[in-house]
Amino acid sequence: MIGSIRHKALRNYWTKGETRGLNAEWRRKLRRILFALEAADRPEQMNYPGSYFHSLKGDRAGRYSVRLTANFRVTFGWNDDGATDVDIEDYHR
Repeated sequence: MIGSIRHKALRNYWTKGETRGLNAEWRRKLRRILFALEAADRPEQMNYPGSYFHSLKGDRAGRYSVRLTANFRVTFGWNDDGATDVDIEDYHR
């Protein structure tokens, strides 16, 4: 279950269906990722083919990542209730 979403445009897309602020090429994949996060009981369930799922290290320890595009990732934390602080990031800069 998704508890919270940091990225404002992503939050509006998930809760209201609004697409403003999101790259049109990302929407279909974002929808799949968000539905998978909503259904997941543990973060490792996001490790489906093509997701490039991995846990983050260093100052981002405790967060997880799945690939959105070559540079952008959907990142999230996890607690007993599910995914938290879901975000879209380019942390490869």
